[in-house]
Amino acid sequence: MEMMWLKGKVAIVTGGAMGIGAAISEMLAELGSAVAIADINLDAAKSTASRLSKKVGGRVEPFKLDVTSWDSAFAMEKAVAGSLGPIDILVNNAGASKRVPFLEMDEAEWDRILDINLKSQFIVTRAVLPGMVERGKGRVINLGSVTSKKGYAPFSHYCTSKFGVMGLTQSLAAEFATTGITFNTVCPGILETPLHEGIAQEIADAAGVSLAEAKRNFFANVPMGHPQEPRDVAGMVAFLASDLGRNMTGGTYHVDGGMVMD
Repeated sequence: MEMMWLKGKVAIVTGGAMGIGAAISEMLAELGSAVAIADINLDAAKSTASRLSKKVGGRVEPFKLDVTSWDSAFAMEKAVAGSLGPIDILVNNAGASKRVPFLEMDEAEWDRILDINLKSQFIVTRAVLPGMVERGKGRVINLGSVTSKKGYAPFSHYCTSKFGVMGLTQSLAAEFATTGITFNTVCPGILETPLHEGIAQEIADAAGVSLAEAKRNFFANVPMGHPQEPRDVAGMVAFLASDLGRNMTGGTYHVDGGMVMD
């Protein structure tokens, strides 16, 4: 039976051109939503939008977005609303990571990761939320990480940003609890994505081992014994974006093969 949980909805996925973001964009489109792929790499966004439009059908459109820019976020919101209609679903997915020992960290690198991973979610949500409040409905789903609950070395800036995502989500869930808008955090574990491939390569270089060995060690941290796939994360996002998740707000949901059990 065809499931169209999100028929008639309009969704924005930041960082939607590749990795987890592309998988989320695809699943939301499969379930009937029009999807705005908002990405700093417009060429990649165009390519993914074209691929998904042909594969899934429906309306999947690319939009330029610098998630660290207030003006860019507000311009993107206006463009999406003008092209696809009022925004029902916001997925704050864009993120970055880099392995940096704390005593080698400079202010610029700290700010870069905090801006992309945390401040961006404030900026983009601030741009999109007024329309949701006006209409009395909406879903905001923020991407956290297993590092939203546990610190890992040497990723102090990344872990700080992801702890912050959970705090932002819970605060907004409390502030807007009576408005018909829900806010939730989805926390992926270790995946086969360009971001995690880069982290594994950094670990391999630091340890003087092959990438394959570093990945084996990386995946050994997953109790289920294997990495997650982007589509696993997309499934949780889609559930929370649908009416099935209408009474779920302020929650943190792990899709990590058992890495965090609480």
